[in-house]
Amino acid sequence: MSGPSPALVLAALAGEVTALAFCWKLTRADGVVLGFTSHDRPLRVDGLMFASSPGMTPSAVSGSLGFEPDSMAISGALSVAAVRALDLDVGRWDQARVDLYCCDWSEPLLGLALLMRGYVGDVSRRQAAASAEFGDYSVEIVSEMVKFLRGGPPRSSPSCRAELGDNRCGVDMAGRSTLVMLADGGARTLMLAEDLPQPADFAEGRLRFVTGPLSGIERRIESVDGRAIALTRAVSLAVSAGVKVRLTQGCNKTFATCAQRFANGAMFDGEPHLPGSDALIRYGEF
Repeated sequence: MSGPSPALVLAALAGEVTALAFCWKLTRADGVVLGFTSHDRPLRVDGLMFASSPGMTPSAVSGSLGFEPDSMAISGALSVAAVRALDLDVGRWDQARVDLYCCDWSEPLLGLALLMRGYVGDVSRRQAAASAEFGDYSVEIVSEMVKFLRGGPPRSSPSCRAELGDNRCGVDMAGRSTLVMLADGGARTLMLAEDLPQPADFAEGRLRFVTGPLSGIERRIESVDGRAIALTRAVSLAVSAGVKVRLTQGCNKTFATCAQRFANGAMFDGEPHLPGSDALIRYGEF
């Protein structure tokens, strides 16, 4: 966010009497941006309206100047209409970006001071004892350092490290997706209403819901058997007949598939001919 220097905000908060408010900016993977504040009234700061959500409270923010990942948790009540329990369940907030700021609510024109930046991690909810509704929730915020530490340097592998169609792969994905209708669906298996041309090409591809309550949600395809599509990760809602999904072809990441099916062997991001660790325990073969 652009705006006045955060030093002005920190200076205003350094006095004996402060008007401190926390502000959260949440950016989902699909581009939806929402703002919330712990203040009891909405605040417009740096061009974004932060809706009042006084039930949202942050834990202690742990920061580090080294390589230790920062951490924080947000807890509160699901009273904000824009953050629905359904969206949390189906994964709309997976890997959403979270920016935590503080501001002087009596002088919002001073802008925002950044406290932490990270991504949505684990989400947990507590069910109210007197009803079937979920009330309080807790959202773990993990910093960008966590992604760096989890990634690590690339390792040699006989399978390709790229994703079909990304910049490292380079395969043109035009004509490699199709819009189809579902006849039925469970948690991890969906039934198509029509046959697919070359269904094996969609194994290890992607499925994206286009209509229905799961619209916009994506899942990776594990396998395709006739009209049955098995997903690697279950969906939390029953899928009714008539829902439309877009299927995108996948790749099993072998060199043979890359070279023969996609004619893309020169871009293969792996080491298919490098001897594996099993070569170290062979005897009498040399």
